Amino acid sequence: MKAIYLSCLILLAAFVLSAQTKKPPKPSRPGIKNVQVPFSSLVPSATFDLGGHPDRLAITADAVWVANGELKAVHRIDPATNKVVARVDLKAEPCSGLVAAFGSLWIPLCGDSPALARVDLKTNAITAILPVGPADPEGGITASDDSIWLVTDNSSPLGTLSRIDPQTNGVRQKIKITGGSANPLFHEGSVWITGTSDHGGWLTEVDARTGQLLYACTMRPQPRFLTTGAGAIWILNQGDGTLSRFEIIEGGMKAVTTIEAGIPGPGGEICFDGSSVWVSVFGIPLTRIDSHTNEVTRQWTGEGGNSVSCGHGSLWLTGHKQGKLWRIPVPGK
Repeated sequence: MKAIYLSCLILLAAFVLSAQTKKPPKPSRPGIKNVQVPFSSLVPSATFDLGGHPDRLAITADAVWVANGELKAVHRIDPATNKVVARVDLKAEPCSGLVAAFGSLWIPLCGDSPALARVDLKTNAITAILPVGPADPEGGITASDDSIWLVTDNSSPLGTLSRIDPQTNGVRQKIKITGGSANPLFHEGSVWITGTSDHGGWLTEVDARTGQLLYACTMRPQPRFLTTGAGAIWILNQGDGTLSRFEIIEGGMKAVTTIEAGIPGPGGEICFDGSSVWVSVFGIPLTRIDSHTNEVTRQWTGEGGNSVSCGHGSLWLTGHKQGKLWRIPVPGK
């Protein structure tokens, strides 16, 4: 498995492309047959019957937060006791991820008037509803040292990455990025944003200090969810079901390694536990990738899945269709 060295563009005009406007048909998910075992072979250490459709997660030092779009709520779980200790009801559907930062949980809200809810991590109280919302329900939200970042417009040809000041709850900066962008992630001084156009996938880099657009690199089809670990950015590509390991090497050169996983299609999530990358999609609730070898070493197939997060020595996996959250001890290789 070889890394491909990328030539990333610097000028915004170089990647002004038409954003993808129609969804492709849902593909099958064959996975990697020779490493598959039944999902039922895993034994959770705790099961939470939340109801609704549990989805995206955020993990803090003392809590696991779960968004639930159907119930228009977020659930708070104490990982020390495996108890649901709070439910915060919202006026709209939580979507586009969660992030915990600056003493708050930040919750993008979808609906007729997209917004951003701010919840105090100590009191579980809603402290603000900001009139700025996500452009894509399958997007994301991230935090840098001094800001919250959210894609608020993904229209063609140019979208908008909004930078929110947690001190004022106001938008301090709007950065023009390629249309079709969705998921930002802060990593080593930059905000990295996945995006999709009719011409392919992109990974855009924005300087988190200045807000300056730095690069846009071509990627695999429909890059969507991403995480960091082992010195790399790991990206789930919905278009062809691969993962991309994106690295910046000596001299600023960008390199990407493609990992075949056989899990194309909508939905999903990805996390890193310190040695392995974990991916969840419907039908294949868990896929494990060894970060040392870049190989898929195990897949668990069956009902369940869609979102996964790593923390407190466990995998936290949502059963979106089952209304459940499972806490699973990290399986071996």
